[in-house]
Amino acid sequence: MTVLQTKLKTRQSMAGFIFALPSLAGFALFFAIPFAISIYYCFTQGIGGVEFVGFQNFIDLFHSNSFLLASKNTIIFNAISVPAIIILSFLLSLLLNSRIKGLPVFRSFFILPLVIPVASVILVWNILFNEFGVINNILIKFGFAGNIDWIKSDQSMWVLVLLYLWKNCGYNVILFLAGLSNIPKEYYESARMDGAGPLACIKNITIPFLIPTGFFVLMMSIVNSFKVFREAYLLAGSYPSLKIYMLQHFMNNNFMNLSYQRLTTAALIMAVVIALLVFVLFRIEARFGRSI
Repeated sequence: MTVLQTKLKTRQSMAGFIFALPSLAGFALFFAIPFAISIYYCFTQGIGGVEFVGFQNFIDLFHSNSFLLASKNTIIFNAISVPAIIILSFLLSLLLNSRIKGLPVFRSFFILPLVIPVASVILVWNILFNEFGVINNILIKFGFAGNIDWIKSDQSMWVLVLLYLWKNCGYNVILFLAGLSNIPKEYYESARMDGAGPLACIKNITIPFLIPTGFFVLMMSIVNSFKVFREAYLLAGSYPSLKIYMLQHFMNNNFMNLSYQRLTTAALIMAVVIALLVFVLFRIEARFGRSI
C-alpha cells in the first residue's frame, strides 16, 4: 500500500468517525454514562452522603414483597402474551396470505392500532371494561352479573393481555407476511404435486423458512411486552390492581419516592435478565438456522 493510499484511508476513517461522533456522543450522554452511574448506585446508599454497601441493595430487593410481586406479574404477563401474540399473528398472516377472495383488503386494517394515539386507545378500553361499561351492559342483557370493574378486578391481567394483543398484533402480522412473500411458490407447487396437504406444507415448508422472521418477531414481541407499562399506567395509574403491578410500576414508584438505589438495582437485574434471554434466543436461532 502506497503512502497516498494510506493517507486516503486514514482520511476516510477520520471522516467516518466525525460523521458518527454526534451519534456516539448522544449514546454516551444519554445511555452509556447514565447506565454506568446507575450501576454505581446499585452498590451505595444515600443521596447526599453516599455510602458503599456492597450487595446489600440486591439482598434487600429480593426480600421486598413489592419487587417479588412485580417480578411475578411481569413473568406471567410475558409468558401469556408473547406466545399468544406469535401464534395469533402467525395464523392471521397465513389467512391473509391465502387465496381467499377479499381477504387481502383487510391487510391495511392491521396497521391502524399502531397509529392510533395511546390516550385514545385507553379511553376506548375504559369505556369497554369500566364497571358501567359496554362489556358489563352486554353481560347484564344476557343474564350474567355485570357489576365487575374489570380493570381493578382479578381479571385485569387478561384485560392488559388483550390490549397488548390488539395493539401489537398488526405489526407482527406485517412481518410474517413479509417473510411469507419470500418463500418461493415453486416449493408449495412441488409439494402439492407430491400429494402434500395444507398442514404438511405449513409444517415442512412455511415454518422452517419462517424461522428467521419468527425469531425477529419473538424479539420484538418481548421488547413490546416490556413497553406495556405505558398502557398499564394510563389504564390503572401508579398503583393498579395487584394482578397488573409490573416491574415498571415498581421502578416508576421508586423514582417518584427518590429511592434511586432500589430503582437502579431493579433496573440492572431486569437488564441482565433480558440480556441473558436474548443471548439464549440467539443461540437457539443459530442452531435452528444451521439445520435448515
